[in-house]
Order: sequence, then C-alpha cells, then structure tokens
Amino acid sequence: MKRGSSPLESLPALTPGGSRSSALLSTLGKDGDLSFCLIQCQCSGRGPRASRSSVIQCKPGGNCPSRHRGMTRQLSPLSVAEDSAAPILELQNRSPSGICRHSRVERQSRSGEEGTQTHTESSSQEAEGQTRCQSCTSTFLKLIWRFLIILSVSSSWVGTTQFVKITYETFDCPFFMTWFSTNWNIMVFPIYYSGHLATAQEKQSPIKKIRECSRIFGEDGLTLKLFLKRTAPFSILWTLTNYLYLLALKKLTATDVSALFCCNKAFVFLLSWIVLKDRFMGARIVAAIMAITGIVMMAYADGFQGDSIIGVAYAVGSASTSALYKVLFKMFLGSANFGEAAHFVSTLGFFNLIFISVTPIILYFTKVEYWSPFSAVPWGYLCGVAGLWLAFNILVNVGVVLTYPILISIGTVLSVPGNAAVDLLKHKMIFSVVRLGATIIICIGFLLMLLPEEWDEITLRFINSLKEKKSEDHADDITDSSVHTRSRSRANGTVSIPLA
Repeated sequence: MKRGSSPLESLPALTPGGSRSSALLSTLGKDGDLSFCLIQCQCSGRGPRASRSSVIQCKPGGNCPSRHRGMTRQLSPLSVAEDSAAPILELQNRSPSGICRHSRVERQSRSGEEGTQTHTESSSQEAEGQTRCQSCTSTFLKLIWRFLIILSVSSSWVGTTQFVKITYETFDCPFFMTWFSTNWNIMVFPIYYSGHLATAQEKQSPIKKIRECSRIFGEDGLTLKLFLKRTAPFSILWTLTNYLYLLALKKLTATDVSALFCCNKAFVFLLSWIVLKDRFMGARIVAAIMAITGIVMMAYADGFQGDSIIGVAYAVGSASTSALYKVLFKMFLGSANFGEAAHFVSTLGFFNLIFISVTPIILYFTKVEYWSPFSAVPWGYLCGVAGLWLAFNILVNVGVVLTYPILISIGTVLSVPGNAAVDLLKHKMIFSVVRLGATIIICIGFLLMLLPEEWDEITLRFINSLKEKKSEDHADDITDSSVHTRSRSRANGTVSIPLA
C-alpha cells in the first residue's frame, strides 16, 4: 500500500458470485504502520444469517497473520445485500498503548446518564430526608410549646392560690386584694402592643392599634356610652368572681377551692344550653351531674355545718359568676382575637381603677377591712398575687389564640393536683376520703366537658374503621390459607377448591 493512498482502494471488490475471501484492512496514516486488521469471513452454517465478524488486534508495526489474507468466503445472493448494507470499516486513532477502545463515546454517554440518574436519586433522597427532619422538628417544637402553655397556666394558677393563702396570714383584706390585683389588668394591652412591635412586620401606631382593637365594642369603637354599658356588668362579674374565690380560700383548703372552681365548666354548658340554645349533649349533662355530686360531697365532708358549707358556697358562687361572665361575653361581644381581648381586659382595669376604688375606701373607714399602720401591708405578697394573676390572664388569652382552648382547660384542671401536692408537702394536710372522692368526681366531670361536640360520631367512625381492618385481615388470612391448600393439593396431584 502506498503512503497517502486511501485504505479503501486496496480492498478487494465484492462481487455477487465471487468465491474468494474479503479481507478488510484498516490502516492508520501515522508512519504507515498497520495497527489492526478487520477480518470478515463467511462461516458455514445453517440459516439465512451465517456470517460473523471477527476483529483481530495487531500490535503496532506488526503484520497481520498471513492465514487471514488468503481466507475466502462463499457469498450467497442473500448475504451480499446484507453485507453490502453493513458497515465495512471503522477507523479509530491509535492510542499510545496501541489498544483499541470500541464505542468509547457510547460508553461515556451511558456512564454520564447513569451518573446523572444516580445524582438525581441521591439528591431527591436527601431532600426527602431533610423534609422529614424538618417536619419532625416542627412537630416536636409544637408539642414542647403546648406542654409549656399547659405547665405555665397550671403553675400560675397554683401560685396565685398559694400566695393568697400566705398573704392571709398577715393581711386579711380579700376585697382590697381583689381590687389591687384587678388594677394590674391595665398592663395587658401595653404588653400586647410591645409584642406587636417586636414581631409584626408592618408596625402600627398606638392610637391606630387601639382603634382597631376597640371594634370589639362596635363599629364606632369605644365611646363613653359603650364604656359604661358594656364594661360595667363585666367588671362587676370579674370582681365578684375573684372576691368570692378569695373568700372561699379563707374557709377551705386550696385543693378544695380549686376543685370546686372547676365546676364553672359545667355551669357554662348549662347556661349556654338554656340562654344560647347550644347543642344538647348527653355526655356533658352527665358531667354537670358529676360536678353537682362533687359539690354536695364536698359540703357533706364536715356535716353541712361550720366554715365548710360557707366555703363551698363561696367557691360555687365564684364558679357561677365566672360562667355567667363567659356566657354574656359570648352573647354580646362574640369571639375576639388576642388584641381585642387584651384591649377589653385593660378596659376592665381602667373601670376598676376609676369606679371600684371607692369600695375599698368605704370598707376601710367602716373597719370591715381595716389595716393599721399602712406600713404593715405586705406589699411584696400583694404584688406576687397580682403578678401571678396577671400572668394567668395573659396566658389564658394567648393560649386560646396561639394553641387550642382545650389546653387552657387542661392547665386549669391540673391546678387541682398541683395544689394538693403543695398542701400535702408544705402544710401537711390530711385529706378525708369524702373530700378526695369529691375532688376526683369533679375532675372527671371537668374532663368530660372537654369532649368535642361530634365525639359520638368520631367514636363510631373509629370503631367502624377497626372492624373493617379486622375483616380485611381475616380475608387476607383466608386467601393465604387457600393458596397454601391449592399448592399442597397440586403437589399431591389433586386440586382442592375451598368453600367460601
């Protein structure tokens, strides 16, 4: 072969009836060295396709084996067209090692596609893992937040009750304590507005925020007429609730008073059913009956005489006024968000400071609640009671908005075992069987009040889902047993058809 001539020129011509072999040689134009030979031969065999191709690799500078040069093949008419349509020669550059890498581009493309698919799958798995971790973290944080709300509500109410009992040791003026603590409600709206400035992206001025939150009183906002008309009855109910609660603490233990105060949930249901025409629920009627039973048992503990029956009356009166406050609020003011509730509570504080202040003055000069000298007033304990009461009111309003109202109720009922633990460990109280049974009955009734309105439908759906699951499992077991029976029957040469 001459240098510079095309490799295809030296190839023997393929004729349809030819009897000689076709040796296809491919050469590279670098120094005229023969890199490898491509031999295509006709093999004897049966069938229309008996031709095979073989590639013999040759080292640089070497000659192809001579036995391949003289190889012949018998071409049939069918194989001529087939061979002529097939690719004859593939030219590739010689690698430094002299080794031919066939279909390198195809393998690289395949490896690239496989690498891309593997990278996509790994990235999707990582994204799914991150999403699961984020969801688990958010769920865990929500549970922690709800637990802290319950614990804060319960501990603040227990602390308020215990601080009142301690204050009574040196200062026996329940109405003054009520008035002083209610004045601290003025700070509820400033605390809310401070939180608004710290968290809101679009900050509003105090005047604009007050006008926005005062819509709870009506479209015109808070006017003098509405201030006296709407605030006066709620302020009186608020004061009566707290005052009667403090009077009950003078006669009974903190555990008994907190348990009796939990009856307000049953009273709210009864008043809502009568006044607001709410839905009748048998479970809540049972809870109300249990609450009344607990009240009677608590009064019977000391034989319906002495300070016990008076203390029970005070506690039940406090629960009743609290229930009336809630029902009237729902009737006249409806539902309120956190800002509107904070504005309303602060308004109650202003009303108490302006109009109720005359009452402790009258009680002081009539020596009903008299203290002397003025420096003997335990301001530290009074501030402790007022601060814990303020914290309880804020937590109640915040918890209702940010979490579920049921959590606030659970926190309230948990104050009963909290007060019982303090009374048992600190005051060395001994609980009678009757009082302990009454407390347990009242708490169970309170928990029944927390059932949702559709609790019966939810329970029926849950029971039906369990039945369906059991029936599906039973059907799967029957199917598995029938398949096993058929396989055993076929192995024995017989077929058994199970009866349904």
